[in-house]
Amino acid sequence: MTTLPAPAGTPLLGHLWRWSTDPVRLLTDGARTGDVFRLRLWRPVIVGYTPDWNRAVLGDLDTFRSVGSLSGLTPYLSAGVVYQDQPAHDPRRRELNPHFHARGIAHLAERLDLVARADLPAGRVEALAWASGTVRRMLNAAFFANTMPDRLLADFLHPLQQPAPGPMIPRPLLFRRLDAAIARILADPPPGTLAEALAGLDDAVAEIRVGLAAGYDTTAHTLAWALWHLAGAPEWVQPETLPQVVDEVLRLYPAGWLGSRVTAAPVTVTGVDIPAGTLVLYSPLLTHRDPRLWPGPLEFRPERFDGGRPAWGFLPFSAGRRTCLGAHLARAMLRAALTPWCEGKLAQVEGDPRPAAAIALRPAGPLWIERRW
Repeated sequence: MTTLPAPAGTPLLGHLWRWSTDPVRLLTDGARTGDVFRLRLWRPVIVGYTPDWNRAVLGDLDTFRSVGSLSGLTPYLSAGVVYQDQPAHDPRRRELNPHFHARGIAHLAERLDLVARADLPAGRVEALAWASGTVRRMLNAAFFANTMPDRLLADFLHPLQQPAPGPMIPRPLLFRRLDAAIARILADPPPGTLAEALAGLDDAVAEIRVGLAAGYDTTAHTLAWALWHLAGAPEWVQPETLPQVVDEVLRLYPAGWLGSRVTAAPVTVTGVDIPAGTLVLYSPLLTHRDPRLWPGPLEFRPERFDGGRPAWGFLPFSAGRRTCLGAHLARAMLRAALTPWCEGKLAQVEGDPRPAAAIALRPAGPLWIERRW
C-alpha cells in the first residue's frame, strides 16, 4: 500500500478507539494531514475527499464495489439496489428510477403537505423529535397511504437513531414483521403510492424496506438542522428561499457523511496506488467543509448556492450512477415540512448543532426552538 500520512492513533489499537468514539474528529484530523490519508481500523483503510477522488471512486462501479463495504455492517442497508454491484446494479436502477424521479413523485406533494400541517407545533419544540415523527409519517403516506401500522414502522425505524451498535444489531423478528406487512400492502396497494408503483418488481419488499430505512434518519436530521438554522436566520424564513437553505444544510451536515467501497482490482487514484481488496472511503462531510471549494465552510450562507456548485464537490446524495435513489423524495419531504414554518416567527432557544456520527450524521444534542405568531 502506498505510504500515506495518518492522524494520531495508538500503537496497539491504531485508530479504532478514536473511530468508535468520535469518527468525525478523526476524519477532520486526517484531512489536515493530506488530501488522501490512511487509517488503521479493523483493517487498513484509505480515505480521500477531493473532487478528483470522488469522481474516481464514484464513477467506476466495476473497480469500486459495494459488497464488503461499510453498508454491509447494518442489516438496514445490506439489501436492495443500494448494495448491488455490477452487472446487476444498472438494470435494476433503470427499473426503479422512473418511480423516484421528480416527475414520478410529483403527485405525492399534497399528501406530504397534509402530513406537515397536521401536527404543526406552537411554542417550544425540540426540532429533532418533531422532525423524526413527521418524516416517519411522510414515508408512510408516500409509500403506503398510511396503511402501514405506525407503531410497527416506528419500531423498525427507531434503531437507526441509536448510537452504534444499535443500527448494526440484527433484528430478524422485527424485519420479518415489517416484511410481512409490506407484502400484505403490495398485494392490494393503495392507488398513487410508491407501493403501487413498485408492486410488480421482483424483490419489491426488500427495496421498500431499504428505502424506508435510507430515507428516514437522513431526512429527519436534515430537517431538524434546517429548522435550527432558520430559527437563527429570520431573513431566510420564506418559501421561495427554502431550496438554497436546504442545499446549505445538506452541505454543512450531509447525512451520508461517509461512503465506502472495496477495490476489485489494483487501481491508481490521484497518484495513490491502491491494492485490490482495499476498503476505500470518501467523505462528503470533508469535501463540503474544504475551504478550497467552499469559502467560509463552517458558516451558514445559503446565498453561496446562487453561484452554482463545484463538480464532484457537492454530494449530499452521493453522485454518479449510485446517486441516492430517494434524493427527489427527500427534497420533496423537506420542502413540504419546512414551508408551513415560514408562516410564523422562529427563534433558537438552546441546542448543540455540532455534527455527531451514527449511520447518518446527526446533531450532537437537542435543538430547542420556539415557534410563535
